[in-house]
Amino acid sequence: CRFSMRLKNQHILITGSTTGIGEFMARRFVAEGAQGILHGRNNERGEALRMELGEDSAAFCQGDLGDPQGLERLAKEALEAFGQIDVLVNNAALTNRGKIEETDAALFDRIISVNTRAPLLLTRALMPELKRTKGCVLNIGSVLAHCGQANLLAYAVSKGGLMTMTRNLADAHGQDGVRFNQLNVGWTLTDNEYKVKMGDGLPADWPENVPAYANPFGRLIKPEEIATAAVYWVSRESFPISGTIAELEQYPLIGRYTNHEGEE
Repeated sequence: CRFSMRLKNQHILITGSTTGIGEFMARRFVAEGAQGILHGRNNERGEALRMELGEDSAAFCQGDLGDPQGLERLAKEALEAFGQIDVLVNNAALTNRGKIEETDAALFDRIISVNTRAPLLLTRALMPELKRTKGCVLNIGSVLAHCGQANLLAYAVSKGGLMTMTRNLADAHGQDGVRFNQLNVGWTLTDNEYKVKMGDGLPADWPENVPAYANPFGRLIKPEEIATAAVYWVSRESFPISGTIAELEQYPLIGRYTNHEGEE
């Protein structure tokens, strides 16, 4: 096995872990020896992944993160799955598009409720356990937190809030022994991203024709590469680092004009 069991005896809850980056993280964490608590809205998909990873290595909790009461239930079920939680990974997010004129109260509130409020409330519910285990929280953000694209206004705001939350909680809870860090992820080629761009009318080979400013190394980031980076941040290897916002992108954000919407 090429994995070195860096997460042995770690119990990790990953929200939004039945698809995309979350699924890749769940698979990698279990391969590294962790017991993973999967989460998603689709029960069939979650149970299938749980069975694939092994009942001794994975559990599944279903729930809508937009429901505050559901978050209390999720925290309780996740803790009961293996009797312990060492790490919370707040990964799930909505990416609904909308420019300012398209962003009404309902759209804004829905995105904030899942992308920003849910991580706060789930962290709050699990804080007693994280203090007990001297655990950590890894928030999965986006480079769009810094300003974002015009058609992702609410999403960018939600990730900016998450970034501030990460720093605030790291500052507040270091003496409790709980660490908070965040990965701001760049453009990553997930299955969903591929389908979204196909829906925009791009050809099937669009990932091979991304403008050079967006992928100077010749391709987009792969979700398994994000998962590989996440292993360090959820492991004891990163102790005692807290309050870090790590940009996982192919270029430095400072000094670049990143909103190239509409360019060829």
